[in-house]
Amino acid sequence: MPRLKIRLIVNRGGGSSHEGSSEHLRALFAAQGIAPDMVEVAPEDLQRVCEEAGSAEGCDAVVVAGGDGTIGTAAAALAGSGRALGIIPLGTLNHFARDAGIPADPEQAVTTIVHGRRKAVDLAEVNGRIFVNNSGVGLYPDMVRFRDQTQVRTGHSKRAAMLSASLRALRSFRRRRLWIKTEEIEAPVRTPLLFVGNNRYQVNLFALGRREAIDQGELCVYAVRARNRAHLFWAGIRGIFGRLDQQRDFFTAFAKEVEISANRAALTLSLDGETLTLATPLRYRILPGALTLIVPQEPMPER
Repeated sequence: MPRLKIRLIVNRGGGSSHEGSSEHLRALFAAQGIAPDMVEVAPEDLQRVCEEAGSAEGCDAVVVAGGDGTIGTAAAALAGSGRALGIIPLGTLNHFARDAGIPADPEQAVTTIVHGRRKAVDLAEVNGRIFVNNSGVGLYPDMVRFRDQTQVRTGHSKRAAMLSASLRALRSFRRRRLWIKTEEIEAPVRTPLLFVGNNRYQVNLFALGRREAIDQGELCVYAVRARNRAHLFWAGIRGIFGRLDQQRDFFTAFAKEVEISANRAALTLSLDGETLTLATPLRYRILPGALTLIVPQEPMPER
């Protein structure tokens, strides 16, 4: 079998742990008989280098090591190109890799890249910006912004800072007046928190749960119905005990395209754990099969 030719992109802003070091990653591939073409880049150069790798000759796959932000940048650069993306999950949460079935252990992830299969999976976009997981309006962007401020001020981990940020966001509770339009419905919604996901998520509250699949070609929309801070608090308690009711606690829709309008010229939103401000209306759409991803081989059927 011909030796796999891999372009390995290491984001220098992605941390300095041993597992994410260039030397360790090179050693993991060497153990598989692969000598990757490794490129170390500054965060501001990541998109350009991924785009160049997407069209480079003599490259069988582009591999990135990092969290959802790094993976989202690579996915956007490779969207529609047919060039395979391999993932070594090194972030805090690694939602996209988890939902794709990619092992969290770097050694197992490298084994998947070398011996895995290609699978077409979906991406999503809002106003031309591609994302791999979800986008939020309302409380969640506030939580992300407060989290980043807390990390800068205290040096706490992302998880610890998010807990503090969640409490701060709850104290500033407010509902947004939004208008949701899909192929099948048009409805006004007043909500403190709206999520749009790349494929269908399990219903949760402040953190969306897992996805059973990332190749079903649909967006999911969840808007929390809580009218005030107390209602949101009790919804959170019900969520802890697995007693959220989709009809009572959420406005829910599934669609290929979603338009979110508001009575303001722009909205701040989250996109795969980062925040940005975009002009309204927010136009979301699913991009079926836009990314070729390397995933583990399917297990052998039982006899």
